[in-house]
Amino acid sequence: MAALADGSLAPERRAALETQVAGSSELADRLAEQQRAVELVRSAAAEVEAPASLRARIEAPQRARRRPTRRRVGLIAAGAAAVLAVAIGLSVFGSETSGERFHAALAPTGAVANASGEATLIKTASGWKIELDATGLPRLEGGRFYQAWLRNADGVLVPIGTFNEGQDVTLWAGVSPKDFTTLTITREQADGEQASSGEKVLVGTVDTRS
Repeated sequence: MAALADGSLAPERRAALETQVAGSSELADRLAEQQRAVELVRSAAAEVEAPASLRARIEAPQRARRRPTRRRVGLIAAGAAAVLAVAIGLSVFGSETSGERFHAALAPTGAVANASGEATLIKTASGWKIELDATGLPRLEGGRFYQAWLRNADGVLVPIGTFNEGQDVTLWAGVSPKDFTTLTITREQADGEQASSGEKVLVGTVDTRS
């Protein structure tokens, strides 16, 4: 019945079995259930970016079957879905980061005397993910906020994100901290001015030593 559902049944046996199914509501129900299971597996393979060889193995007709029971069909579908989930998880985990990461310790400039912070910069396929944790910075509201920047040796500033308070902040940079090695935090006002205010509250250097 499963071979009929996935199209792998030999033509000389198909006609006879289809005649039996047409005359039995129980067989028709079993065939419909197995067709749904096959469609579930094929849909899962089509909707995810699993390796082509893996999808081919899942979709390949299973020609050496012996009248599988409903329980066996269910286990086949569940097993295929589990394989796909593992493949997707490994693919996502493997591509998320390159293993390259740097750290920066941030010191106060005097504008906020007791402030300090640290940042971890992680290379990903999308850019550099920057996890910042700063203490001693008062929360800014009412159109005021903190802005993070990366700066290179020529003084070029690249904005990498804004926040209101410094705990568990995630920032993103499209430039490499190996070239833009200075990390600064400034106080800003939402006034339409895109340049830095120059009100630095924290400054640090990215440690790019391997």
